[in-house]
Amino acid sequence: MNDLDIFINAPDGLTRSELAAYFDKVCGSDAELRARVERLLEADGQVGTEFLETGPMKSRPSLLDHSAPVAEKSGDVIGNYKLLQQIGEGGFGVVYMAEQLKPVKRKVALKIIKLGMDTKQVVARFEVERQALALMDHPNIAKVHDAGSTDAGRPFFVMELVRGIPITEFCDGQRLSTDQRLNLFIDVCHAVQHAHQKGIIHRDLKPSNVMVTLHDDKAVVKVIDFGVAKATHTELTDKTLFTRFDQFIGTPAYMSPEQAQLSGLDIDTRSDIYALGVLLYELLTGATPFDAETLRSAGYEEICRIIREEDPPKPSTRIRTSARANRTNPQHKPHHTSDRALRGDLDWIVMMAMEKDRTRRYDTANGLAMDVGRHLANEPVDAARPSASYRLRKYVRRNKGLVTSLASVFFVLTIGVIGMSLLFVEMRAQKEVAVSNSEAATLSEAAVKRYSLLLAEQKNAVAAQSEIWKRQAYTANVMGAHLFWMEQKAGRARELLEACPEELRNW
Repeated sequence: MNDLDIFINAPDGLTRSELAAYFDKVCGSDAELRARVERLLEADGQVGTEFLETGPMKSRPSLLDHSAPVAEKSGDVIGNYKLLQQIGEGGFGVVYMAEQLKPVKRKVALKIIKLGMDTKQVVARFEVERQALALMDHPNIAKVHDAGSTDAGRPFFVMELVRGIPITEFCDGQRLSTDQRLNLFIDVCHAVQHAHQKGIIHRDLKPSNVMVTLHDDKAVVKVIDFGVAKATHTELTDKTLFTRFDQFIGTPAYMSPEQAQLSGLDIDTRSDIYALGVLLYELLTGATPFDAETLRSAGYEEICRIIREEDPPKPSTRIRTSARANRTNPQHKPHHTSDRALRGDLDWIVMMAMEKDRTRRYDTANGLAMDVGRHLANEPVDAARPSASYRLRKYVRRNKGLVTSLASVFFVLTIGVIGMSLLFVEMRAQKEVAVSNSEAATLSEAAVKRYSLLLAEQKNAVAAQSEIWKRQAYTANVMGAHLFWMEQKAGRARELLEACPEELRNW
């Protein structure tokens, strides 16, 4: 990534020390790149001589250009809008609550590019968000009212003021039941479906971009922030918007495997389906499939590998694991649901939405919403438990080394069985010859010795084969117990493990 990409995609809400650690990992040993990133941060007013100190980051004037104009403040008037207070800040834009003065008076949200961030790429992204919002008209998507530019030429647009909080915070704060959370989630799916029908892929769906506000005491979701949206069949802007081959687009904890592929694979609406699956996972369990702190502390390539290759636990498994870990915590509050309530339908729905292979996900956001609705109506869902052959393929993919070793063992066993069979055939032939000769005379001393030798070889071969079969059975029991454990069938897993020979355990 270049310096601007790193700056724009930096996680929000980090302390200065956390941000420094993040840039250390992303920039690696490239001191020149790191220096450019720090200059961008300095120009943005986020850091200065206190960059490496801890504590929440605060905005302050630029240190690079003392002649630069002061940023907007409460009371300033931009066009027909009077700024009241700052209510949000992203990588390249600031959002103010403003009062529209004419032709009607109302409270609105005004988003404007930050000082020093009006590069061609940022302006293009800003224009993408405005055009994307302007194309859509849905009760669960924030509306665009107006657009323009300041006297200094910095673009802004005016949109519906959403007085809400992230959907996960709302659900937890209101102690909503699982069914109530699912009904809110269906509204989110409908909003995303509308965007997809308009040819817009959000690409950064996460709780902070799905707000919940109250209208007449009724919870209403609002999808916001289409800053990295992508059009599927139209151009959102005539300005150049260049996306680097290796650029992160999205937030790692909610990013689809194809977004982390960095292979030129085209991103389609199924990336939003994956993010919806992650959002549903978090609504049901209170945690993301991959821990955000783990991803934040991992290096760039490791983040991509985790997203592409690792399979997260099912929601019911996460709930059960969290419940066990929190039993010793006196301040722990019971979760809104149990692992038993998530087993079956909800596990399958979430995991189908989050499939690594996008061809196995839901085709549309509406399809996902309909399956959630079927669950609420106690009807059969389209998502179903993966077949045994599919689980076996996934197991083989995850455990290539073990499977290769077992295949080698089975090959050796097969050769051994063939060899023993040939030996037995030869022994039987020798015995028949010896018996036929004994009818005429007593076996010679040499024949008796050879017969005894063959019997001894047979006994040793049988003993060796028995040991091999015992180890083979042990390996099969361990593999079977693992599969039963993954299916939450602890009793069956225990039976297989207890059947293992004592002398082969404890390795």
